[in-house]
Amino acid sequence: MTVIIAEKPSLARNIVEAIGNMKKNGSFFIGGNYIVTYAFGHLFSLADIEDYVGIPEGERGWTMKNLPCFPREFRYGLKKDAAKNVDAGVLRQFQTIKELCSRADVDTIVNAGDSDREGEIIIRNCIRESGVTGKKLLRLWLPDQTSQTITKALSEMKSEDEYENLAAEGYARTYMDWLYGVNLTRYATLKSGTLLRVGRVIVPIVKAIYDRDMAIRNFKPEKYYAIVGRANVRGEEIEVKSKERFSASELAKAKALCDRYSNTDATVTSVKKKRDTLSPPKLFSLSKLQNALGKKYKMSMADSLEILQKLYENGYVTYPRTNSEYLATAEKDKMKQILSSVAKLGYPVVFKDKKTIFDDSKIEAHSALTPTYKIPDKSKLTPDETKVYSMIMRRFVAVFCSEDCTVDKTEIKIDLGGIEEFTLKGTVIVQPGWTKYDEYTQKDKILPSLEKGEIIRFLFTPEEKETTPPKHYTIETLNNYLKNPFKEEKAQESENDEDDYKAIFEGLELGTEATRTGIIDNAKKSGYIALKKDVYTILPDGEYFIEMLSRMGIVMDKFKTAEFGKSLKKVYRGEFTIRDSLDIAEKEIGAVFTRQPSPPETDLDNGFFGETVGKCPVCGREIVRFKKSYGCSGYKEGCSFVIWDTMCSRSVPLSAAKSLLETGKSAKLQGFVSKAGKPFDAALKLEDGKVKFDF
Repeated sequence: MTVIIAEKPSLARNIVEAIGNMKKNGSFFIGGNYIVTYAFGHLFSLADIEDYVGIPEGERGWTMKNLPCFPREFRYGLKKDAAKNVDAGVLRQFQTIKELCSRADVDTIVNAGDSDREGEIIIRNCIRESGVTGKKLLRLWLPDQTSQTITKALSEMKSEDEYENLAAEGYARTYMDWLYGVNLTRYATLKSGTLLRVGRVIVPIVKAIYDRDMAIRNFKPEKYYAIVGRANVRGEEIEVKSKERFSASELAKAKALCDRYSNTDATVTSVKKKRDTLSPPKLFSLSKLQNALGKKYKMSMADSLEILQKLYENGYVTYPRTNSEYLATAEKDKMKQILSSVAKLGYPVVFKDKKTIFDDSKIEAHSALTPTYKIPDKSKLTPDETKVYSMIMRRFVAVFCSEDCTVDKTEIKIDLGGIEEFTLKGTVIVQPGWTKYDEYTQKDKILPSLEKGEIIRFLFTPEEKETTPPKHYTIETLNNYLKNPFKEEKAQESENDEDDYKAIFEGLELGTEATRTGIIDNAKKSGYIALKKDVYTILPDGEYFIEMLSRMGIVMDKFKTAEFGKSLKKVYRGEFTIRDSLDIAEKEIGAVFTRQPSPPETDLDNGFFGETVGKCPVCGREIVRFKKSYGCSGYKEGCSFVIWDTMCSRSVPLSAAKSLLETGKSAKLQGFVSKAGKPFDAALKLEDGKVKFDF
């Protein structure tokens, strides 16, 4: 007999339907040579710090005594409920899995977790924790959940041994996230007195939004002059813009250049007209689909992924958490079958064998998102499901559309007396082709009728403009940044995607397609960022989060996170062991706990929440470290003495607060910023029970 362990009940039902003639028996199905059961996603979670140091459940509490914690071997336990008891449903289902795997007539166990690193280790944990050995282990790898695909995959299962590197990366990623999350969340929370959810990926995501919003907040617009030339030729107006620009104080120079340009003949040196075929965009990866849904419908990443997951579980679309926009060459026959189903809906599609569609070199684990041959009854889909499914279908039709999009492209070059050359470009759609089915935002631009050798006299004028601040991150621009944080934003939509896939395969992306949506959603739920329509902004708690981590010396920017990502990819390629990658993480985490004090003038450390700082100069009671201040413990009795932990945008460190209370003065501190935005250095002094600057 063969036991198949599906990651979720929905997948188990689809497998049962594909096999056929199976009977339900409690929480498993049996029929023929198969037994099918399931997990509920994660049945196990990693042990807490207290489990490693042996502290009983009732005596647990966060303390610096147990930090940092670097287990040499990680342990799992069954998931617990809110009351810290093992969840009854989880325990019952695991007992079922254990009993089925232990049956004497079972010789084969199949891992049917989702086809990714997380699904791989979810089922491995169930098998390992059951203690069952000596059975043949196979892997059921499903690009979609249609009966046809499941039946084919059951006949082609490979040994679980072939997925060792995938599992190793999954475990390394899980352990590394535990090391960061548990150690640094506790450390930061104990330091600040506020729950700060520190994670390897959540920090650089929130910091990216923080940095962008600070740049917008601190932006000071500057006026400048652009040089614009206009001419009227046979009733058609032509406009050109110079590359030259002048500051607000250089109006005279701008006018002088305009006079010179206006008195110079411009010659049309080239007029090129070409009828061309406009290529459709690539198929969707998860993030590209989320970008499009966010832009068009203002749909959050969490909502779009939830809907997409349901469509996948119902067999309508392929595996959702893919980072590729390409199909595997081995899928050509499968695509022909799907195209046959799509053609029956009346769409003009034809199979195309192109490198822009099929490219194995740009697939890590899963191909691009496509519909399957199983077409849903749209009347049974919710409005949002219809939006998501239709967008995938329309893109698929556009890519395989039998009707070309034909355009007339025009390029005119105009030389201004050898001083500067202007280029005018325009594209006009002649035959819409695939643009009838997919979004196409480029507006037709009809250029004037000019002839080569024609002389034009432009009138140039200086036009006052104003520099604009950077734009807030949107779902699209944040997603693009996270996929390749080292790529210039202007180049994000470049047709050349070689750098993007290189970044993915090297591990440079922040988060993965499988985790990114959940992490961003956690940042929203934690109150660090907000999403309004499709625009992200930082919230006050997010500002506090990033600024406090900076004071603590917890640096987790894109450079550090990318280094960890690279080490995880080395595990996947077999170049690193799990321990190799964890050693790198432990070294970085350990540095936070062994950080040497900074010189007094650059010190930012605020100490620990609740720490005694000294005696109150007003009432003699103890001064204690609070969330945003060093305050008198007698505040409830009316003492209002306080030393704010931030003054003029600069942290007041614990060392300065102690010095103030002991001697009435601190060392000079660097990095204050005045209301006018000017930096200054100063010491602090106590005067009449108040803290003042001492220059």
